[in-house]
Amino acid sequence: TRGWEDTVRRITTELVDGFVATGGGDWVEMLAAPLPIRVIMAILGVPDEDARYLVELTDHLVEGTGAGSSLPDDAYGNTTPTRLLPFNSPASHALYEYAEQMRQLRLAEPADDLVTGLVRADIGGDRLSAAEYRNFFQLLVFAGNETTRSAMSHLATHLVRHAEQFDRVRADPTLLDAAVEEVVRHASPILYFRRTATIDTTLAGTDVAAGEKVVMWYASANFDEAHFADPMGFDVGRPKVPGHVAFGGGGAHFCLGASLARMELSALISEVLDRGLRLEPAGDPVLVSSNFVNG
Repeated sequence: TRGWEDTVRRITTELVDGFVATGGGDWVEMLAAPLPIRVIMAILGVPDEDARYLVELTDHLVEGTGAGSSLPDDAYGNTTPTRLLPFNSPASHALYEYAEQMRQLRLAEPADDLVTGLVRADIGGDRLSAAEYRNFFQLLVFAGNETTRSAMSHLATHLVRHAEQFDRVRADPTLLDAAVEEVVRHASPILYFRRTATIDTTLAGTDVAAGEKVVMWYASANFDEAHFADPMGFDVGRPKVPGHVAFGGGGAHFCLGASLARMELSALISEVLDRGLRLEPAGDPVLVSSNFVNG
């Protein structure tokens, strides 16, 4: 991610410039939504003008994690039963179609971007199939966008409710990294994951048989009073150990985009603090209708 720092800063500065020029506005629409999707699109090699369309698609995917999709089953030309699509949403079909267009483009016209790397990668003759590639593409667009967007959305409420904590960061920039971690901990953008036990085992004194389902509540762990002093408090000086589990609970399946998310949040917080911006709420935040994404 180190090579993308200039790109992240450029996009962040441009968006905050627009936010300031209009005297504020909808934080999500103007900052939290476009910033991460524009960064992940730059990495993938997707044109900037398609950002709004991809935000639209990921919004519909999030719907599928809650009350269900508001789209008709045949939206975006979908003909696949929605129960067979990720998030039970025809927006998944649209994202697959877009991914295939990008695949064909980069097969014909390679560029210095991640899509080219995915479609042309060859390890001993083993290459990604079209289906594997489109699943990778959808994962990168959704996970590289929605989770950071959710953390940035929560950041706005923290800037209002805990202004004194960000004054500490302004006075002592060495607290910036810890502030980023505290924002992510409090946001817990993904509330839980579920896994299936492959063998009989025991977790925290509870027997789990092979084949049984186990739900990991990151949102619970991130506010565990046995691990965090004053877990409900917001403290930019909170020690790094013990750490939060918003990027995963350890092991092999750690968040692939953790470093990128931290970089984007750090850039946004820095821009806000360096400009001396103060936010005032225009109303109560509207939460995403989902038990999976805390947006």
